[in-house]
Amino acid sequence: MPKSILSSLTPSFPEIPNPRGSPMKEYNKQGYGRANIGMSWWRRWSVTQKIVCVAVTVVLVGIAVGLGVGLTVGRRDHSGFSSSNDTGISSGWEGPGKNTSIWKPERGTTWQIVLLHPLNDTTPDVQVYDIDLFTNNASTISDLHGKNRKVICYFSAGTYESFRPDSTDFSRSDYRNVVEGWNNERWLDTNSANVRRIMVERLDLAAHKGCDGVDPDNVDGYDNDTGFSLNQDDAVNYLTFLANHAHNRSLSIGLKNAGAIVPRVVDLLEWEVNEQCVQYDECDLYRPFVDANKPVFHIEYPDSAPDIDLATANSICGAANTVDFSTLMKALVLDDWYRTCPA
Repeated sequence: MPKSILSSLTPSFPEIPNPRGSPMKEYNKQGYGRANIGMSWWRRWSVTQKIVCVAVTVVLVGIAVGLGVGLTVGRRDHSGFSSSNDTGISSGWEGPGKNTSIWKPERGTTWQIVLLHPLNDTTPDVQVYDIDLFTNNASTISDLHGKNRKVICYFSAGTYESFRPDSTDFSRSDYRNVVEGWNNERWLDTNSANVRRIMVERLDLAAHKGCDGVDPDNVDGYDNDTGFSLNQDDAVNYLTFLANHAHNRSLSIGLKNAGAIVPRVVDLLEWEVNEQCVQYDECDLYRPFVDANKPVFHIEYPDSAPDIDLATANSICGAANTVDFSTLMKALVLDDWYRTCPA
């Protein structure tokens, strides 16, 4: 979607000074078939988040009337079920769709990820589907379970997204700096009690829909210009919080990128979802997961996708430190198309 159209659908926010007053660090590395790429906001903000921003906006425009009717007044539950605790954080979901045990996939598990639109193609013969938590309904997940597939449900745990149905539950103090280049997204204060309560409600929604696990994105605020003084200790604390509540709901949970904290959370989490570690020569950071017999769900985005030549495919599939990774080649839009290794 052209940026001008996206901007017309989403609110703009007044700028808030960055209390740290320090610019983001810049990095440059060589991509396959590319010139050197500046790794500022584009590098630090995951590709899945960029795609979901646009995709969900399109979906929500189509269902805006339905959402307007369905949303309730006051402290809301956005899944269609009522919450038993309006002020505190519940220990676990006990309603329909609850899993009975925590799913623990092994390294080499095959997968597909589709975030551009609600899943409509379940024919790929893979073990796991990673799909959007909000735009897919419980029947889609049930259908996948009927085909003996597991389901990971994606949501952003580290950014405020104005297009999500629970966006009005955030306080203005919960979010600050704009995610550069995306005016409808702001970085969250992951230490906020309110932010954490909302994320627990999202875990309840995942359990209610029957998800086997969750893919919480943007947990690496320590490496971005968030406007908050977030560090790696904060990220580990936040992931520990999310993991405890996910596990209490019999949900598995993984790490998204955030290679710097892998050694501190590999024993806590069930998998890693990584984007572009071959392109940026950092796949070694994620090997502790496969060494622990946990999958690294790995995506590369070649420029030419879906028309990938053999040399490009071989450079991805034969890259150092990717043995036993669950590698996909995808187009940036994260639609149904995919290619696996070996090429």
